[in-house]
Amino acid sequence: MIPAPFEYVRAGSLDEACRVLAEAEEAGEDVKVLAGGQSLLPLLRLRLAYPSALVDVGRLAELRGVEDRGDHVFVGALTTHDEVLRSEVVRELVPLLALATATVADPAVRHRGTFGGSLAHADPAGDLPAVALALDCVFVVRSDGGEREIPASDFFVDYLESALEPGEVLVGVRVPKLGPGWGFHYEKFHRTAQSWATVGVAAAVRLGEGVVEEARIALTNMGPTPVRARAVETALRGVPLGSPGGERLRQVCDLADEGASPPADLHGDPAYRRHLARVLTRRAVVTAGA
Repeated sequence: MIPAPFEYVRAGSLDEACRVLAEAEEAGEDVKVLAGGQSLLPLLRLRLAYPSALVDVGRLAELRGVEDRGDHVFVGALTTHDEVLRSEVVRELVPLLALATATVADPAVRHRGTFGGSLAHADPAGDLPAVALALDCVFVVRSDGGEREIPASDFFVDYLESALEPGEVLVGVRVPKLGPGWGFHYEKFHRTAQSWATVGVAAAVRLGEGVVEEARIALTNMGPTPVRARAVETALRGVPLGSPGGERLRQVCDLADEGASPPADLHGDPAYRRHLARVLTRRAVVTAGA
């Protein structure tokens, strides 16, 4: 299908992009920001989105790159998935991000798709929103009126809906470093290598003397937004991950779907997804703690 007509603007700077978006907002126009286009272009072709204009920020070098900033790693919104994967800073300091990014689609998509675009798209079946939620990331956004920060817990509002206001551009994301003693894993179940997750689990686990001292768990595709499995996080404290704690660990991970509202589609009904969430959470926790 051919997209509906729209005006195309290639921004030469972040300030220009913010100015164009502000002017469009004042005029009551629906304008979308175009980065890698791997999520937006299919929506345009299917006419599920029909903006009056696109503001292309894809060539803004100021929004690209990975930096070690002390207590966190800053990932620019236009950094591609492939660049995230190849970043030694990411692999060494925030490995959960690399583990999840490696499961995103296929190499062709990872070379074009952007880190920020995937998050701003706010698809609960995407792999990165759950990671951002589990790590308590902070989103840095800019508009013509200035800059503000949005915690990951507030960023994902509903299905394909984020806390970005009209006229705002995602600049980048602060990914906190959890420090020594933490293990990480992203467990994903999907029908084919390139497909969205039927269910995914992002897990970060800190052990002390063989038992869990702290855990962070977030679920992919278990509701209209990524889901933080708080009940599991609380119940995991003090649980051994070795064989003596096997039954107790299973009982704890059976809490994974608590508070979730999984969808029903061709890939599985809610009951099936709840079962997957419990099984995959246990696998993710065990692997993260290994």
